[in-house]
Amino acid sequence: MRLPSSPLDPALPPFSAQRRIAAWTLACLALVVLWDFLGQDRSLARPFGDASGFPMRDQWFFVHVAHEGARRVGWLLVLLLALGVWWPLGPLRRLDMGERLQWVASALLALAAVGIAKNLSSTSCPWDLAEFGGVARYASHWAWGLVDGGGGRCFPAGHASAGFAFVGGWFALRRSQPQAAWACLAASLAGGLLLGLAQQARGAHFMSHTLWSGWLCWTVAWMCDLSARVLRDRMARTPGTAAPAA
Repeated sequence: MRLPSSPLDPALPPFSAQRRIAAWTLACLALVVLWDFLGQDRSLARPFGDASGFPMRDQWFFVHVAHEGARRVGWLLVLLLALGVWWPLGPLRRLDMGERLQWVASALLALAAVGIAKNLSSTSCPWDLAEFGGVARYASHWAWGLVDGGGGRCFPAGHASAGFAFVGGWFALRRSQPQAAWACLAASLAGGLLLGLAQQARGAHFMSHTLWSGWLCWTVAWMCDLSARVLRDRMARTPGTAAPAA
């Protein structure tokens, strides 16, 4: 059964489909920027913490299940995707090797992009701020070079990327398995948001950290898909070279 048409419908001509993906990507960027502009981070953090800190910072479930356990599951899924390039199971069996490589590459690159940005950031975590029992002062994560007095390295949300990193599955699956593609996208977005909310409850991240992590993972996955399309086109034009099925 064919899914209803949507702005991201893979059945559309390639240029039209890419144009619509670009429009949705820019629309999401505008919403994330608007969230930053409205300055809602601290307002959303206050229900979870006060001047004495965040009561759920060391709560067992949030630490051992939603944080450490979820991170291990994320890396296990990456390992299974990598192994699935050569020994595919489930939905991977209906993808060609190029699509399987694209999916695992997009996940690894998304995790790397978020990790690098986080390590270069001078933005501290909510639990480092003076209003939540720490010593740092609040500063926008776009205030380049401004040291807030805390430990930094808290933007964007690295933990949420353990869910968001798999949005590349939508690009890899959408041509041959559109229903599985949408299921993968929904699961990745829900996983990233839930992990981000768990970290927010602990005081480890603001909501903007999670939103930017999600947008960055999506953009990396889209760039991987564009690169894969260019590679397929070049291989198809090269005499004697068999291009992977699109």
